[in-house]
Amino acid sequence: MPARTLICGSLAFDTIMVFPDRFRNHILPGQTHILSVSFEVNQLRREFGGTAGNIAYTLKLLGGEPVVMATLGSDGGVYRARLEKLGIGIDGVRMIDSAYTAQAFITTDLDDNQITAFHAGAMNHSHRIAIAEVSGVALAIVAPDGREGMIAHCEQLGAAGIAFIFDPGQGLPLFAGEELERMIALANYVAVNDYECELLQERTGLSRETIARELTGRGGALIVTSGARGSTIFAPEGSIAVASVPAEAEVDPTGCGDAYRAGLLHGLAQGWDWKKTGRLAALLGSLKIAQRGAQNHTFTREELSKLYYRHFGVSLW
Repeated sequence: MPARTLICGSLAFDTIMVFPDRFRNHILPGQTHILSVSFEVNQLRREFGGTAGNIAYTLKLLGGEPVVMATLGSDGGVYRARLEKLGIGIDGVRMIDSAYTAQAFITTDLDDNQITAFHAGAMNHSHRIAIAEVSGVALAIVAPDGREGMIAHCEQLGAAGIAFIFDPGQGLPLFAGEELERMIALANYVAVNDYECELLQERTGLSRETIARELTGRGGALIVTSGARGSTIFAPEGSIAVASVPAEAEVDPTGCGDAYRAGLLHGLAQGWDWKKTGRLAALLGSLKIAQRGAQNHTFTREELSKLYYRHFGVSLW
């Protein structure tokens, strides 16, 4: 069996609604202490989401061998069946019958303001799955998930000597500075966006330079993404600036960071240098943003190769 990449993170359903007006027209200034409003939406769609599902989806498109480690609730059978149909490993998927699958309910208005309600549900049981339950793993990522699960999986990967990316994402505020320092010390790579990088520095008291120096000193890297401004990879060979790739259309940013991380994992699995890996990651983010939902973009290896050559002037494969 080819070496597998373990994707520790969440599996979730995203219910996305569009309010054909502006929230500010229906919220009275100075009256938010007695707020009681209802928004009638004219668009609604349900998408498969969650960090583990999103990353695994794109990595599979790249020809990788992802295996998901995550929890689903009593309503998660349809998601499990989808993963199986896509050929994504489900050795690490645990069904939690006493909970619902994690779910986000997102309402967006005409100004792109969002009101989101999130129910963690089964995600909070992710610590019940152990890294040792999945075999043949050569590389991993610990992406946003239940707090206890993220801590446990970092510890278990470190103990097993499996190289992994620590991607705290929106879960970062859940951790104290000492906990974040410990997970950074266990990880080989850390991936954050620019806001998360600032928060990471504030929580730990460590500068970006110190974090990068710690990781590169053991052959790892710090990856900081900045949306349309591109990304910077602090690697042992120095700081590498990676430009963003212009998208055909900017439709939906949901899951762009996950697509980017799938590119990082693929490059690492292939043994590519950081410049090539970062460029692939940037291209994948661009392809994702042109489609609604986090798991609806598609491409063949040939199509991706042509796009890579068009943007960077060198071959991908």
